[in-house]
This record gives sequence, structure tokens and C-alpha cells, in this order.
Amino acid sequence: MKNILSTRWGIILAGALIGTIAVSLQFLGNPPNMGVCVACFERDIAGALGLHRADVVQYLRPEIMGFVIGAFFISLALGDYKPRGGSSTLIRFFLGVFAMCGALVFLGCPWRALLRLAGGDLNALLGIAGLIVGIAIGVVFLKKGFSLGRAYPLKKAAGWIFPAVMLGLFLLLAFQVSFSEGGPVFFSQKGPGSQKANLYISLAAGLVIGAIAQRSRFCTMGSLRDIILTRDTHLVSGIGSLLVFAFIFNLIYGQFNPGFEGQPIAHTDHLWNFLGMTLSGLAYALAGGCPGRQLILSGEGDNDAAVFVTGMIVGAGIAHNFSAASSPKGVGAFGPAMVVIGIVFCLIVGFTMRDRMKA
Repeated sequence: MKNILSTRWGIILAGALIGTIAVSLQFLGNPPNMGVCVACFERDIAGALGLHRADVVQYLRPEIMGFVIGAFFISLALGDYKPRGGSSTLIRFFLGVFAMCGALVFLGCPWRALLRLAGGDLNALLGIAGLIVGIAIGVVFLKKGFSLGRAYPLKKAAGWIFPAVMLGLFLLLAFQVSFSEGGPVFFSQKGPGSQKANLYISLAAGLVIGAIAQRSRFCTMGSLRDIILTRDTHLVSGIGSLLVFAFIFNLIYGQFNPGFEGQPIAHTDHLWNFLGMTLSGLAYALAGGCPGRQLILSGEGDNDAAVFVTGMIVGAGIAHNFSAASSPKGVGAFGPAMVVIGIVFCLIVGFTMRDRMKA
């Protein structure tokens, strides 16, 4: 059976649906300009589990669970479920850690950068520029023979673990489980973590986006990499579609507010908006996918992608516990240092993980 979503019009449809769903989730209660943000939502999950104690960003976001479970079932049903792993596992974990640190300095993943721009937040332009630069640096390494090595086929049960973890997190959320007085599980009573759409609407949105992204291979990092590397505009058609439809529905919902100042859950430090996403873009390029794509791959049975996601969740705890995460007040005290350390780490990985025959 032909995969319609893999065609040019299919990827455009996928981007339109993701943009529309994301902005609609904002209208239904999710934080402004954050209808879907993989980095922010994984940060909230880290907080809910007690990996950090920033009480305004703690919630088990069902959208994240939906992405993985939706991708798992659609890949299982249509023959794309292929458990694999074993490709530079520890490096992938730390790429996830530093990708999250960069994202939390900027305050968003690539999807949220697009949604912020579609909502009028012009600070997102600096983040998107940094993302492009980071991916471009990663492409240079790819051209020089960079590789984290091959993944190996695994037993089918190995690919069930991460979707099962996501299901477990959803059950903790649905039944409001508490393991001790005062938590965990922690839930924000104020701030972005307390802003949420209906539980089951959010889960359904996540399942739909997970299935759509799995069939279309939707990936922000991949779209920019393809343009830089081969001038292929297939994937970027979906990114453009997401931006256009998110903009249109922001206008419909009255959520469009252009400018730099006073944007929701954002800051105006242009240098670190740029460099934060430069770090993230480089980490995504070296790991082979943006945060959304990594969730989808983990649903398909890719244990390496699941390790990257786990690194991002741990990275959220590190960023907040060590005062590296930004807030609307500005960049965290140790955010710049964390970005510099992350860029140095990624550059070392890029230079040392090259096939010498291709270099």
C-alpha cells in the first residue's frame, strides 16, 4: 500500500495538521506559543518525576507519551517496527543532555521555535538562525565522514520497553499517583506546568501527531540538513506548511502578537537565543534527528533514539538544578557556560567520530 504521507503533498499535509493541532492545543489550555514543544514537555516530565524542583514546570505531558505510542502502533501495524540499537550509546545520551541544555537556554525545541514565530515572537528568528548554523556545522562533519557507527538488530521485545515506559507514565498521570506526601509525582500549581489542555484531548493529539510524523518522516533537523547537503526540499515543505497553518490558526484564535518584547515564556537575549539553538542544532545533526523525530524513532523500536530522549530528560534536570535554564527574566546564571561546554563536547565528538577513509 502506497504511503501517501511520504509524498510531497503528504508531507505538506503532515505539517499542516501538526501546526493546526499544536495551535489548537494552545487555545484549549496549553501554554502560549507552546502547543507542542518536545524539549519543554520533556522538561515538565523531568520535573514531575523529581529530577528538578522548579515548581512551575512540572507535569507529565501526555502529548509526549502519545508521540511514542502512536508511532509504535502505526509502525507495528504497517511493518516499520524494527528494533535496533548499540550505536555509540553513551555519546548519544550526552548529545541528548546537551541538546536539552541548549534548548532550555533558548526556551524551546525546533517545533516550538516555529510555533513562537507563527505566534509573532520575533526572538524565534535568532533561535532558528542558530539552529541552521548548528545543523550546518553538523553537515560539515557528515561530509568529512562523521558517523556514530551502525545500529544492530535487536529482539522484538527490546523495542517495547520505551513505549511501555510512556504507557506507565500515562497511567501515573491518569490516576494521579503519589509515592510520598508532597510528591513525587509533582504537578505545578502555577506557571507553564499548570497550563494544560484536557488530558485525553492532549493524548489523542499526541497519538495523531505520532502516527503522522512516523509515516511522513517529519523532521525539522532532517529538512534543513537535506537542503544544506543535497538541496532536497521535500522535508522542508512540511516545515513551511506547519509555519503557515500555525500562523493562520493563531490569527483565527486571536493568539498572534508580533514583536520581541513581552512574548510568553521567552527572553530577549539575542546572543544566547542564537547560541543555545546552535548547540541544539549541532547535537541534533550528530544524533541524526530533532527531538520530535527521536521520539518517533523510539516508538519504531530504535533504542539509540530512546537513549537520546532519556538524555534530554536527564539534561532538563541538570539544566534546572545547575541554574542553566532560562526563564522570561533572562538566561540562567550558568546557561552560557553550559552552552560553551556543550558546543565543545559536540565538536570533539564531531572531530573524533570520523571514518578516516572518508575524512
